[in-house]
Amino acid sequence: MLQLPEPLRLLMPSPVHFADGPGFATPGEEVHPALHPSITNVPVTPAFVATPEQIDQPERHPQRNSNCYFAARGHDVPLNSPTKFASGAKTPAELLRRLSLVDDDRPTTPEVDPKALHPGLGLSGGLISAAFCIPHSLGFESGKDWGINPRRGTSALFDSFSHLSGPETPWNHTLVGWTGEIKPANEFPRPVSRPQMSTQSTSGNKAMSLPLNKASAPIPVDGSVSATAPQSQAEGIRVTKADRDRLEKQLAQDPGGRIVPVWLMDESDETDGDALLKDQARWRRFAEHELYTLFHYRQHEPTDGRAERKWWADYYRMNQMFADRILEIYKLGDIVWIHDYHLLLLPSLLRQRLPNIYIGFFLHVPFPSSEFMRCLSRRKEILTGVLGANMIGFQSYSYSRHFASCCTRILGFDSSSAGVDAYGAHVAVDVFPIGIDAAAVARTAFGDKNIEAKIKRIREQYPGQKIIVGRDRLDTVRGVAQKLMAFEIFLEQYPEWREKVVLIQVTSPTSVEEEKEDAGHKISNKISGLVAKINGLYGGLEYTPVYHFPQYLSRDEYLALLRIADVGLITSVRDGMNTTSLEYVVCQKDCHGPLILSEFSGTAHSLSNAIHINPWNLGDVAKSINIALTMPAKVKADQHLKLYKHVTTHTVQVWSKNYLKRLLVNLSSFDQSKATPALDKAKLLARYRQAEKRLFMFDYDGTLTPIVKDPQAAIPSDRVIRTIKTLASDSRNAVWIISGRDQAFLDEWMGHIPELGLSAEHGSFIRQPKSDDWENLTEKTDMSWQKDVMDVFQHYTERTQGSFIERKKIALTWHFRRADPEYGAFQARLCKKHLENTVAKKWDVEVMNGKSNLEVRPTFVNKGEITKRLINQYGHNVGEPPEFVFCAGDDFTDEGQLLRSTIKCRWRLRVLLDMFRALRATKLPTDHVFSVTVGASSKQTLASWHLLEPADVISSIALLNGMADAGDLGAVVVVDAQ
Repeated sequence: MLQLPEPLRLLMPSPVHFADGPGFATPGEEVHPALHPSITNVPVTPAFVATPEQIDQPERHPQRNSNCYFAARGHDVPLNSPTKFASGAKTPAELLRRLSLVDDDRPTTPEVDPKALHPGLGLSGGLISAAFCIPHSLGFESGKDWGINPRRGTSALFDSFSHLSGPETPWNHTLVGWTGEIKPANEFPRPVSRPQMSTQSTSGNKAMSLPLNKASAPIPVDGSVSATAPQSQAEGIRVTKADRDRLEKQLAQDPGGRIVPVWLMDESDETDGDALLKDQARWRRFAEHELYTLFHYRQHEPTDGRAERKWWADYYRMNQMFADRILEIYKLGDIVWIHDYHLLLLPSLLRQRLPNIYIGFFLHVPFPSSEFMRCLSRRKEILTGVLGANMIGFQSYSYSRHFASCCTRILGFDSSSAGVDAYGAHVAVDVFPIGIDAAAVARTAFGDKNIEAKIKRIREQYPGQKIIVGRDRLDTVRGVAQKLMAFEIFLEQYPEWREKVVLIQVTSPTSVEEEKEDAGHKISNKISGLVAKINGLYGGLEYTPVYHFPQYLSRDEYLALLRIADVGLITSVRDGMNTTSLEYVVCQKDCHGPLILSEFSGTAHSLSNAIHINPWNLGDVAKSINIALTMPAKVKADQHLKLYKHVTTHTVQVWSKNYLKRLLVNLSSFDQSKATPALDKAKLLARYRQAEKRLFMFDYDGTLTPIVKDPQAAIPSDRVIRTIKTLASDSRNAVWIISGRDQAFLDEWMGHIPELGLSAEHGSFIRQPKSDDWENLTEKTDMSWQKDVMDVFQHYTERTQGSFIERKKIALTWHFRRADPEYGAFQARLCKKHLENTVAKKWDVEVMNGKSNLEVRPTFVNKGEITKRLINQYGHNVGEPPEFVFCAGDDFTDEGQLLRSTIKCRWRLRVLLDMFRALRATKLPTDHVFSVTVGASSKQTLASWHLLEPADVISSIALLNGMADAGDLGAVVVVDAQ
């Protein structure tokens, strides 16, 4: 829907409108906590607040304040500090509410040492940023210094790295990133003068002479080489160890801060220290073919999946190599800040190896709704991978809401606007709209005489005409085609503007791998066709409506266009961060040209005083162009003042500071020490291959099969049976199922596997491998207690519709999974209290919560006892432990951590040991034991690892059997390489 500037809305009803960016609501309207000014508008360190007045000042190099964050002194915490406000928060939502009340109108003062604010974190002062690529493109010639040129693109992110490495911040900053595709010296661009490119001249519109230069392009290319030239060499590039060391020394002394490169290659490509870099673009393919496409709401045609499986293996391997590189330089107390969709697995991979590491993650592209995310084949791996972070940041609230919804709908985790609860930890989710280095843009745009000269020349070429400017990459999501079609409608519906307005559209080559492989050139052909059509319909010998420049502009030319424009037009159909809109606002400081901005751009929520349009509604876009061209000067000035204030105060420096400040508050507010990382399948496979004596213990319900309402319907699938049978057939493996099920059920469904050991009713009965006989471990037990328990269970069965009683030989179980969930749980609590106050005080029994059931059994019967017995039984010799133990379960009968009853029996307390507790009590080396909790639970657990669902357990076993699923190919690649 078309959104007009405020003075033109003329009493029209509208949704919540933020008068000055996120967090500034009109009176009487409620602001979401994630968009409150305390989150989006926190002052930065003095001398780095870019006020409108300071933007015009000449460049000054701020000196580092001696009162830095990590100075050895002890300041008191300010009364109105975010930490003081957050200290009493009981829940994530309460934390957000408290933070929103912090008074940010106080005078800007030197920041207090975070060690004093967060004494429990043990901060080292180190900050490691992980980005897919370093800020430089590299040229290589063996034995010589590396060629280093600036890598344009994601300029705001690179500016934040420079800021964090500068003397004005307290951080000891290191950037870890891939080298990018390395080019041989003969293909690497040299700093030479660029050839001039002129457009066709007409009498009404003189030619623009624009030098071909990559400096201002989103992604750099060599101006002297065709954009379609192949980037990789079939034979690869061989880089010696000495050459790699030389580059690392050069990057360690980089003026923008210390850089540590990641060398992406297979170990098989490294011989005698020499690395062979071949098919370098392979590391981009899964991220840019699969993730980038889906995150921008586009889908591919279905394929056989072979290429995607290889891309996934490369993606996993790339994230693993990033983790290895980070851990080489990591020090205890460092913060790791990970950026963007190429590294979505990295948080979990780091968490697997360092459970208490501090990790922040920020996604710079959109995040899709759950309906689209479900279409991704590796959706679970991607979501669980990023949930390894302590805090996840997004560009806008809608993206954060989509992410939380995906975690609930796909993974089953509890979530809210404050974050996601997963495996005993709270992962904060927050909104941090990124900005630009406004001061640097202003200094360049208004302080360079060359730009002034270019502005004069361009204006002379279009005398008396209004200029609409668009600058986009040649991606399908940038909406260039929609822009041209809307401009055609504009000329049709408003004929008075013909010959009075021109559209200058610059489209630079795409940076995305998937878009580069547009073999049919569909996008470029469509744009060229639209340009030709418009110029043919409305142009002539003296007038050309559209000038299309499919090339890179120099930064001078780019800024000159932004300064001279009468209207800025951005029609992205899906966009995370659009720096062009922010740079346009800065460059229009004097002219106040209106900005027409797509509502699907990530900056739309921040720039609320722009004219928002729906790029798919071409008629409204055409109408907005007319409104912008006819807007009164005072209205333009008022709207631009608000935009300018927002852009120059919400800079990339403020963004970096706000993110880190909020991360530290969340780390201090929530105990992250009990978070359970996802199972490290590469470590699992590597240890399995090394061991000769291996013990596997599995629960049944919820571990090998999903939970179902009818217990008798929980039968194993063919894949479960085949996988378990293959695992048990290896003579080095001892495989046991330790279940609460009775003997008859286990005999019927699993008894036909002779190598499999079975334990029924939580360890009451066992059947040894290659035997048909069951051994009763409780035959001398007095079972008179069952009558009392049966009476209580019968009482609640009559009052709970859908509940029923299951009688086992040793235990009695009351099931309520068929009943109404809330009422069944309520009745179960009453029933348990009843039993604990009667039967448990009279008999030596325990009352246990199960999966939608209550079970009563003798206290000496539990899975922990059979676990200890098996560990003692299986080894090279009796009494020697096995070399590899895998134990998987999903409920509190496996955890043994409720102290279920911590029951008072015969005047003493008995702490009951079950599987995970028993494993922790052994003296087995921790790297030999893999205790895994199964299920999407937010409970804290005694297990060391987690898996999401029973299907993941079977996939893990299949991996050990040598039949890895597509999602586990990355782990196989890592282990094979080792």
